[in-house]
Amino acid sequence: MAPFHVARGLDHLTRALFDADSTEQIIPRFSPSHGLLRRSLTVNHTQAVTLGVIVAYIVAIALLWNLPYVRWSLWPFKMLVIAFHEFGHAITACCTGGRVKCISLDPREGGVTYMQGGIGALTLPAGYLGSSLIGALLIFCGFDIVASKLASIVLGVCFLLTLWWARRDWLTIITVLFAVGLLVACWFIAHAEALRFVVLFIGVMSALYSVWDICDDLILRKVNSSDSSVFAQRYGGSSRCWGVIWSLVSVAFMAVAIVAGIAAFPESFSEQEKDSEHFIPTR
Repeated sequence: MAPFHVARGLDHLTRALFDADSTEQIIPRFSPSHGLLRRSLTVNHTQAVTLGVIVAYIVAIALLWNLPYVRWSLWPFKMLVIAFHEFGHAITACCTGGRVKCISLDPREGGVTYMQGGIGALTLPAGYLGSSLIGALLIFCGFDIVASKLASIVLGVCFLLTLWWARRDWLTIITVLFAVGLLVACWFIAHAEALRFVVLFIGVMSALYSVWDICDDLILRKVNSSDSSVFAQRYGGSSRCWGVIWSLVSVAFMAVAIVAGIAAFPESFSEQEKDSEHFIPTR
């Protein structure tokens, strides 16, 4: 009897699918998913404010990056972004069979990762592209308070790894502790609303670091030793060519992060604050 019931059930289903009246009822059930695919990307007030803040950050950082004396105000954040850069080298080396000896930051806004093994074709661009990817993810999370909280937790884990690799370098340790202290402090301001804008600032600076640094090294100062120049020596091409390619990829990462943030987080400031009150509340 079981085959008969199955066959009869399939027969009813087939008739329903091909019946004109049934078809009119079935199609609307699938229309929401099609509507999501066709939905235009709109920007509400909260997202517009976030986009305005991103633009303001880009302009401010671009000006402060090169202005004499004032540029020192960015120094702690530059060190932090360089730490992201070196972390990109280190984590890629580990993922490709290499071993990281240590990470060191230089007071003159430089950094170096001492490692053995790994795939050079991946570890060399991983500095710029790694910091750009981290920046893009932070920008994406910067559209929402709860997402910013999650991002700060992930950053904390990355900082612990960086501290492990840089346990003998005092500047790296101070830079990482400064960043952790800043993030923790922002958790306690208006249910972490301030954290959202700090994460956004670090994200913008990290996402565009490769663009500004490559411009500094290869165009303005014409530094011979850089990741792109070493990559060009090993694998061909010119350092400027690779630098431009990596810069374009970094800008693309940032653009995708902004579009994804707009699509994923349509909540208003008040809605985000309410959500934040229920996710690891701080007061």
